[in-house]
Amino acid sequence: MRPIDPTPSAPKANGPRANRFASSLGRGARALEIALEAMLFSSRWLLAPFFFGLAISILLLLVKFLQELAHIAGGMFSVSGSQLVADVLGLVDLTLTASLLIIVVFSGYENFVSRIDHTHHRDWPEWMGSIDFTGLKLKLLSSIVAISAVQILRLFLALGTTSDRELRWSIIIHVVFVVSSVLLALSDRITGGLNAVPAPATKNTDGAGEPTPKA
Repeated sequence: MRPIDPTPSAPKANGPRANRFASSLGRGARALEIALEAMLFSSRWLLAPFFFGLAISILLLLVKFLQELAHIAGGMFSVSGSQLVADVLGLVDLTLTASLLIIVVFSGYENFVSRIDHTHHRDWPEWMGSIDFTGLKLKLLSSIVAISAVQILRLFLALGTTSDRELRWSIIIHVVFVVSSVLLALSDRITGGLNAVPAPATKNTDGAGEPTPKA
């Protein structure tokens, strides 16, 4: 008589049913992943109101610019030349700030929200749509340096009413902006050089396009 094995035998797994369950589970996880990624990708539109608010701030700067321009035009015959230059530099300061906002609005929108179709705009500037995030940072710091330089020039034109402490701190802040811009440009240049892919080596060929045999 054959001896009886005391250990119970494990039930056989239902192969096709288990495979279908695993397959359906994988499809459900993939569908959930696609839905989450689509939701995260759509969240970029939350940035659109920020850029729209910056566009409205350009309008506010325009109102202030026209107000300052009317004030300068009304008193141009009663002020000195240096004071007139300082007032005009204030207009330059507002213009640079508005230009900085334009760069941030268009480049930021195209880099983080959506591309703008400019095929029907013949006067579309070339730089719009071609500035990546690195270029945006450099242009942002360059504009800040220019605005800071204008502020220092205005302080130099009004040395009689400017304290040494204010002038010293303005120069220090301007130097910090300049150094930061230079360091950022150098770091981006070094990073770009490290990420550059070397060109594949080519074999020496003769005029017929065949490899030249070694001597």
